[in-house]
Amino acid sequence: MKKSRRLGIAALALAIVLPLSGCVSWFLPPTSASTSAPTGESVAADLAPYYHQVLKWTLCGDNLQCTDATAPLDWSNPSGAKIKLALIRQPATGSHRLGSLLVNPGGPGGSGYDFIHDSIDYATDKKLQASYDIVGFDPRGVNHSTPVSCYTNPSQLDAYNFDIPPGMRGSDEWIKYEENLSKKFGAECLADTGPLLGHVDTVSAARDLDLLRAALGDKKLNYLGYSYGTLLGQTYANLYPKNTGRLVLDGVVDPTTTVFDLSLGQAKGFEASLRDFIQKCPGYKNCPFHGSVDSGMSETRQLLDALDASPLRNKDGRELGSSTMFTAIIYPLYNVASWPALVTLFNTVLQGDPSYAFQLADGYYERDSSGKYNDNSAEAFIAINCLDYPINTNVAHMRAQAAELNKAAPVLGHLMAYGDTGCSGWPVPETGKAAPIHADGSAPILVVGTTGDPATPYSMAQNVAKSLQNGHLVTYHGNGHTAYNKSNACVNNAVDNFLINGTVPKSDPNC
Repeated sequence: MKKSRRLGIAALALAIVLPLSGCVSWFLPPTSASTSAPTGESVAADLAPYYHQVLKWTLCGDNLQCTDATAPLDWSNPSGAKIKLALIRQPATGSHRLGSLLVNPGGPGGSGYDFIHDSIDYATDKKLQASYDIVGFDPRGVNHSTPVSCYTNPSQLDAYNFDIPPGMRGSDEWIKYEENLSKKFGAECLADTGPLLGHVDTVSAARDLDLLRAALGDKKLNYLGYSYGTLLGQTYANLYPKNTGRLVLDGVVDPTTTVFDLSLGQAKGFEASLRDFIQKCPGYKNCPFHGSVDSGMSETRQLLDALDASPLRNKDGRELGSSTMFTAIIYPLYNVASWPALVTLFNTVLQGDPSYAFQLADGYYERDSSGKYNDNSAEAFIAINCLDYPINTNVAHMRAQAAELNKAAPVLGHLMAYGDTGCSGWPVPETGKAAPIHADGSAPILVVGTTGDPATPYSMAQNVAKSLQNGHLVTYHGNGHTAYNKSNACVNNAVDNFLINGTVPKSDPNC
């Protein structure tokens, strides 16, 4: 889960952030292409072409196979227009194959296709790879699937992501600018995307997931969802409880939360993680903070305010204000292994050089050094959230929430306020609502929560584990966003034993 500067659902876009040192490399022998054997299960006549479709896999890398599936654009009208869903898989490397394990990296807007293609060893360990065909997929609206498209010119998206609004944050001028910008962005999205823009909601994506399960030939869905992927997994279990196999939800989104609830929880989470970093900072070479943690937090707020008063101009003409600096700060906070990047960030900005801050922000937005955006995650993130979350753009209401955020997180909270403006004037109506998910009648579901998760606070995992009729909590006591395959053996063993052997922990192992 990430935060868009225009939509204050922090961490609700790109759930998994790789260590900033780079991707994981892996090499396996190639395998021949093949076709799927759909389950052939009985479904309504207008759904049969989708559920019974045969997927034809082609080689697309070392031991990787790719294919496209077809889904209805509008699930209420399956006989109407169709869309494409892109999949990639690594066939099981062992002899005891358990079927497919579908993996979602989060977002919304994160590319599961690229996640598996680029970093399968980060997504799953070798035990899972031996037992399962590891399948990455791009949900509807995302990247390699039929995508949401808004600004085709990268400079337009640059302006949307990085330009500094006029006036003081929260002023009438500032709010009007943000709302007009969002309205224009939504109009461009509708013009470029067409009817799909009204059908990229999470419920529709969950229906796609059941289609993929059947087309892959799996009677039950086995699934590993990170961050926003946990909301997709819960939604699936609620719609199709009898089709659940072994589901793991890591870095959990609570479906009862509103936009403000998410912003408030994440403001507290990122603030707490920043405090942890500053406390540990003296252990890093060239740490820029030399006093107490409180003084370091105060210095950070002063720096953010100074950037508001006098932004730093980058060599490409972009200006570093507090919003982009906030993005640069939280990006490394997702993963403890990336915390050393914060040392470089603060040192360079304090020296008047914004270039490294823009490198981090560009990484967050999947923007390369040439100014090209490598995927549509930023656009898909907004489009999906504007369908999933009702908004309230009453100015007095937003200002009261801004005061609460600033009080709860005095350094970062003010930068997460006014999130509802991000969907102001959106051209298609929202369809989602905040409500608990129980998934009555589902198979056991493993819920993994990290006590120091800045993006999806641990309380969300606790709430979801209690709300699910068959939820089972696994707690990791540590920092970072998501825990499986990046924390300790206790978490990894709990997840592997569940997915491979079906073993449900008798109680929370408190890893």
